[in-house]
Amino acid sequence: MLRHASRQLLGAAAAATSCRQAGCLPGAAAVGAARCMAAASAVAPEAQVTLPDLPYDYSALEPAISGEIMRLHHGKHHAAYVAGFNKAMEQLGEAQARRDAQGIVALQRAITFNGGGHVNHSIFWTNLAPVSEGGGSPPEGPLKAAVQAQFGSLDALIARMSAAGAGVQGSGWVWLGVSDQKKLAVATTMNQDACITTGLVPLLGIDVWEHAYYLQYKNVRPDYLKNIWKVVNWKDVEQRYAAAM
Repeated sequence: MLRHASRQLLGAAAAATSCRQAGCLPGAAAVGAARCMAAASAVAPEAQVTLPDLPYDYSALEPAISGEIMRLHHGKHHAAYVAGFNKAMEQLGEAQARRDAQGIVALQRAITFNGGGHVNHSIFWTNLAPVSEGGGSPPEGPLKAAVQAQFGSLDALIARMSAAGAGVQGSGWVWLGVSDQKKLAVATTMNQDACITTGLVPLLGIDVWEHAYYLQYKNVRPDYLKNIWKVVNWKDVEQRYAAAM
């Protein structure tokens, strides 16, 4: 259900964002804009996304992530992205009905930010699991082989992603994804830009906004990035990898 909702949301958000973010080629802005507008017009303005339930209790990821952080992160921050996206999409429908091109363009930032926030967090929650349910257990099968082939070891991948996440200036995300060439790649995005804006299919995303860790780790982001690996749900990442291949 989560992945179906995310696919629906990605279609809506991509249609309403800039041609670059929707995948239009540079130099084809006019054709790309028309394609983006046509896709946006196909989205029912009354369609609503909803806040997904967590697959575990708020306190289930302790001590890596406190229950207080999880309650605020999910129940307040993610909920705000859901509300913001639904409002922006409603306004988009109204602007489309008026054929208000300027109004449609003005809504792109809100759709990208809130839609990205919803998509990113929907991935994030399932990328985590309590230790009692396999959180932190290393990947197996084809994903394990790919990690070893491309990064040398799981520890090397973890070190690379942790360094990339620590280096994000301000707020953003660090991602493990699959490229068009079916290779694993590490990337970062700013604010709530979705992983798809990097050209990668998302497998694993780690939120490095302060709201994800500050109540527990204060301003020491590297400590958060050290401990979150103890609750990474590699089974979920394996399933995403299989689907992407």
